[in-house]
Amino acid sequence: MAKFKIATPAGASFSTAGGGYDYEMEPLEGIDAAIVEGPPDEGGFIRFAADADAVYAKGMKFSRRVVEALPETCRAIVLGSVGVDSIDIAAATARGLPVTNCPDTFIEEVADHAMMLLLAGFRRTIEQDRMVREGRWREGRPALLQIPRLMGLTLGLIAFGHVARAVAKRAKPFGLRVIAYDPFIEELVMVEHGVLPATLEEVLSQSDFVSMHAPATPEAEGMLGDKHFRLMKKSAIFINTGRGPTVQEPALIRALQEGWIAHAALDVLEIEPPGDNNPLLGMTNVTLSAHTASASARFDPARKRHVGRELALVLSGKWPMSCVNPSVLQGSKLRRWQPVSMERGPNS
Repeated sequence: MAKFKIATPAGASFSTAGGGYDYEMEPLEGIDAAIVEGPPDEGGFIRFAADADAVYAKGMKFSRRVVEALPETCRAIVLGSVGVDSIDIAAATARGLPVTNCPDTFIEEVADHAMMLLLAGFRRTIEQDRMVREGRWREGRPALLQIPRLMGLTLGLIAFGHVARAVAKRAKPFGLRVIAYDPFIEELVMVEHGVLPATLEEVLSQSDFVSMHAPATPEAEGMLGDKHFRLMKKSAIFINTGRGPTVQEPALIRALQEGWIAHAALDVLEIEPPGDNNPLLGMTNVTLSAHTASASARFDPARKRHVGRELALVLSGKWPMSCVNPSVLQGSKLRRWQPVSMERGPNS
């Protein structure tokens, strides 16, 4: 039996089946640890993880009940995703338990996808494709004669984290003016990226494209509603590659049905996968993808190796590199080791 037990719910994460844990175990070489699967339900996992030294969180929600039941021996909850909405972070922080994510593993892919949705929505790619397939060739050009030139339009970013910054970098060569709202980021950081700081109202009212990048925190849940979509231009395109619950979906549906905005390009929805009765599925002014923005050939190897590195650090008694609740680190039994700042919390 291995010295360290890494408890994880049985099954794959991100609907990526198979593959085992070879990538995660690479950084754990030399550490007497084993990743062991347990039941993917609250009660079963609580019993299974009663002697866990760390948790590899995937495939289920880690509610307050689950987090509070983890043993004192548990050194961290490690995620293989950017988003941490599957974990009750407040409960983990109250326990003094570090939670880690993969903050920079998929940035380029998601930024590429956001720009793809922006361009596809703007140039009506799906509608144009449908016209050709349905023998409506002559309708294509007149449809595009109704839209302005892309150069000189304004892209508004809601939140200015890693992905939003990468989107801004991609948008500049297209001639887009970029503005951003983020109350947690210094305005000088935006200026350094060639982005103009703005209020939320200014982003919504001035932008031809509004790109949502807010994380799914309790504070950001349902952040955009009726009053926000009413502030947007009737010609505006709304893009979301962040998290579905940050938007009140009934309000977005009303905005599209009643012409408050022109188009929505969405990689994320409030409920995934959507039910057959979701009106967004039948709308011609909506471009959809199946929460795939982060996907690429490097997706699984990169995130799984990151998980392995974090597990190796905490099982070696060291601070993890990507702690989303860094206030717990000073009071933990783990020791600081990084020679350089990781730009978050007490380690910055």
